[in-house]
Amino acid sequence: MKFTDFNLATPLMEGINAMGYESPSPIQEQAIPLIIEGHDLIGCAQTGTGKTAAFLLPIMHRILKEGSSHTGTKALIIAPTRELAIQIDQQLEGFGYFAGISSLAVYGGGSGILFEQEKKALQSGADIIVATPGRLLSHLSLGYVDFSNLLFLVLDEADRMLDMGFLPDITRILSHIPKTGQILLFSATMPDAIRSLSKQILKQPRQINLAVSTPARHVLQAAYLVYDQQKIELIQHLITNRDLPLILIFAGTKNSVKDIEKALRKLRLNVEAIHSDLEQEQRIKVMNNFKNRQIQLLVATDIVSRGIDVDDISLVINYNVPGDAEDYIHRVGRTARAEKTGLAITFINEKEWTTFKRIEELIQSEIRKMPLPESLGQGPSIEELEAKTKRRNKRFGKSKGAARTAGRHQKPRTRPRKG
Repeated sequence: MKFTDFNLATPLMEGINAMGYESPSPIQEQAIPLIIEGHDLIGCAQTGTGKTAAFLLPIMHRILKEGSSHTGTKALIIAPTRELAIQIDQQLEGFGYFAGISSLAVYGGGSGILFEQEKKALQSGADIIVATPGRLLSHLSLGYVDFSNLLFLVLDEADRMLDMGFLPDITRILSHIPKTGQILLFSATMPDAIRSLSKQILKQPRQINLAVSTPARHVLQAAYLVYDQQKIELIQHLITNRDLPLILIFAGTKNSVKDIEKALRKLRLNVEAIHSDLEQEQRIKVMNNFKNRQIQLLVATDIVSRGIDVDDISLVINYNVPGDAEDYIHRVGRTARAEKTGLAITFINEKEWTTFKRIEELIQSEIRKMPLPESLGQGPSIEELEAKTKRRNKRFGKSKGAARTAGRHQKPRTRPRKG
């Protein structure tokens, strides 16, 4: 199938051709016709499958075809992080280069001048608004935002928004949205909280499910059993004398990110970090340096994992095992994008074995454990880790641990994580 088969508006096709797109991805092939036909939609597909274009293209098509009869903002796209909001807005600009559709990214973290610019655009009614929940609510609370003619509401990365504690914010935003509009919900995973939300807000939705809770098929996965003090030297071993132009390293906290960046700089590696302590302008600069290959290694927290839109990341390193098994999917989804191949390596210390086993259960596959290079010495053995797990379960009670794990997946957090 080709994009020409969708019969999209001519200015939109000009933008698609200019960006070099020819054939739609599976999520695009299924979602675009349903959205054009006017259906509410639940799109469940992992990161890197092209779901941003899957909702942007039909929305822009319908605005071009029908939007002249509507004034004000016609589409509102809610995203969990500033990075993802910027990424969506950038794609929107590319596809809409010849279309004359106005847009605005509302994501916070900037100066009072930026807030005034956002206010002006919201008052005038930009065709498409891409926003993070908190910043949008700041504007909504001041009373000048008019969504009465809204045609589309998109909740992108809905599972991440609920996991970050945005459900109350989403509920408040929905109170400002007309019930007659078309709602599109996109999520990489489909936990119970998302199913419950979709039943509350969507009207007879069509549903698309593509490879839920599995890494992209072109990702080669591996793991090392290591002690924490071996991790930096292992990174150096993995990347030395190898053709790996772009490497993404994930850590669990912003303090860990800072420590890793500092340690790698001491090794004279070309590295920068991105975390929530940076001003937005700094984060954009770091991300652009990474995209333009001015830096080889980028160290980041999970909070930015879904906002990193770079096609040529050759290696993802999980410096720690993510606490939520589904976060593993999003981390490794940063490589092997656009049908390319990639490598994802996870470091497992003696405290993370149980968490890592949950990841293997989720993806229904055993990830290959690699031997450490001789220069690093011995790491913890599988037998040692299994024995420690059994002792821990016996001491604290396996049922309690299982209950805590189940609760984390069933209930959205009420407060956002700190990046």
